[in-house]
Amino acid sequence: MGQTPAMDRYDVIVVGASIAGCTAATFLARDGLKVALVEAHRDENMYKRLCTHFIQSSATPTIERLGIAKELDAAGAVHNSGDLWTSYGWAREPETLPGCPAYGYSVRREVLDPLLRRTAAAEPCVDLILGAKVVDLVLDADGRVGGVDVRTSGGRREIRGRLVVGADGKASKVAELADLSGHEVPNNRFGYLAQFRNVGLKDQRSKLWLLDNGDTAYVFPNDAGVTVLAAMPGKSRLEEFRRGDTEQALLAMYDGLPEAPDLSSAERVSDVIGALDYPSILRPRITAPGVALIGDAAMVFDPLWGLGCGYAFQTGEWLTQEVSPVLRAGGDVDRATQRYAKKHARTLRPHFKLAADFSKVRPFNTLEKLLFGGAPRDEVVANAFWRYGTRNASPAALLSPRVLAHAMRVHRRAKRELAA
Repeated sequence: MGQTPAMDRYDVIVVGASIAGCTAATFLARDGLKVALVEAHRDENMYKRLCTHFIQSSATPTIERLGIAKELDAAGAVHNSGDLWTSYGWAREPETLPGCPAYGYSVRREVLDPLLRRTAAAEPCVDLILGAKVVDLVLDADGRVGGVDVRTSGGRREIRGRLVVGADGKASKVAELADLSGHEVPNNRFGYLAQFRNVGLKDQRSKLWLLDNGDTAYVFPNDAGVTVLAAMPGKSRLEEFRRGDTEQALLAMYDGLPEAPDLSSAERVSDVIGALDYPSILRPRITAPGVALIGDAAMVFDPLWGLGCGYAFQTGEWLTQEVSPVLRAGGDVDRATQRYAKKHARTLRPHFKLAADFSKVRPFNTLEKLLFGGAPRDEVVANAFWRYGTRNASPAALLSPRVLAHAMRVHRRAKRELAA
């Protein structure tokens, strides 16, 4: 693993060596492109702490193509599946969903992030440059971005490349410097989480409780016998958490829940960490001449649905699929990044719109009532619900006439039973 590159000119400069950045760097390098993977932190084992470590199954094909699935299994990563509870009952993810991967992964970021960094750095065409903070973009003579200016312990340095990829998270410096501003959507929930051992679980399935008052609670079994307990209550309860014992307030969220975990012997093995304000961010543009954004740098979702890790993998791969052939052929890379941006918008904006609307903390709307009520009782509704829920299908899967007809049938039957 080289921390000081032999040369300062590359095909691609990837800023940020976390999930999205390492994914893109690895795929690009395997296509023979020279990549500078620039990371502000100095520690190669650095990892993101504020994360439930849940990866949706839509990202499993990318993980397999990266070649890290066996290493994740060897590290004890859980093959995840989920159950969702509302007042309509349990909607349980089917064991098999037509056309969908069988599972996603739950693995702590302290395992995942260093693994991805090692995977990228092992590629001969990748130079991992640690402790390098981007302070400016470098422009070519025609005004197009052609590199980055970084600050290191040894001073300032320019790194040149045909494309700069911003994979530097929701507060992306690359996005700021490239004038790719974002629109924030308020999130009316806050969140706390912690890792525990000795949590009594019925099985190894992740669970999410969506309560009628807008509060949410989660259980995420992870590797090494660790379970992540997380809660996202409405902000009306914020003072309740802040003025008392935060750990006890977190654990109290599970009192009386159906199939609640047994916490009588639970032992906390991490800090209780949280975010009091976590808005969603939509960037109208995620590319500029010489620049493209991936992962949270491109779009920040409400963490309630656990989408960030999976989409970091997927957007890293989507970008490489568009730009790699063009870079190797010496073609128009900006046109390639525009194609990526169109795919990103077409695929992710419908998910963003629904997730952002739900972050208002409001009663279930008519469609949600039909789906939450139908998924526990009808196979057709359940399959569509979970194909969307695992992000293997667009929201349009929920709106097909067949799915809605089945959901309405369940709704009418429930009304008759209640009247009787």
